[in-house]
Amino acid sequence: MFDRFDPLLTSWRWPVLALVAALAMLGTAHGFEHFAYLLPCPLCLRQREVYWATVAVTLTALVVWRVRPNRRFMLAFNVMIGLIFLTGCVVAAYHAGVEWKFWPAPTGCTGDAVDIGAIDFSDLNARHAVSSCDEAPWTWLGLSMAGWNAVVSMFLALISFRAASLHRARPIGTA
Repeated sequence: MFDRFDPLLTSWRWPVLALVAALAMLGTAHGFEHFAYLLPCPLCLRQREVYWATVAVTLTALVVWRVRPNRRFMLAFNVMIGLIFLTGCVVAAYHAGVEWKFWPAPTGCTGDAVDIGAIDFSDLNARHAVSSCDEAPWTWLGLSMAGWNAVVSMFLALISFRAASLHRARPIGTA
């Protein structure tokens, strides 16, 4: 299934694409918050932390790769970002389960409904309310933002593990 992506998964290409994907997911989340006025709940913010971790780890690893390219390092790095994305999938799936009422929300994760008309938008940086983790403010094709985040995170994790397997399979003399 991922064979057609194999040329993009070698060397430094996949980490750069993973960095772009993480930044795109963060940009999308912030766009929903600032332009659609969908305030994030505490679990939404936890999901963003995974992408921030991906950004930090990827930038660090790309600097190390630039200084000393090493096949084993890239193998370990791809496994690491795969595990980070897999963590994001678990957090997002947990949040989606809370929204579907499969299990209770953690304490401190329930908020009141927000009346958009009552919010003073003169200070857009001020947090006016805390959203509830157990209500999906937006859905598409039956999945909430948390559900879609779980799907995207799993896809990115699978690609990362595929990139790691390609580095493992390469001959020892290559970088």
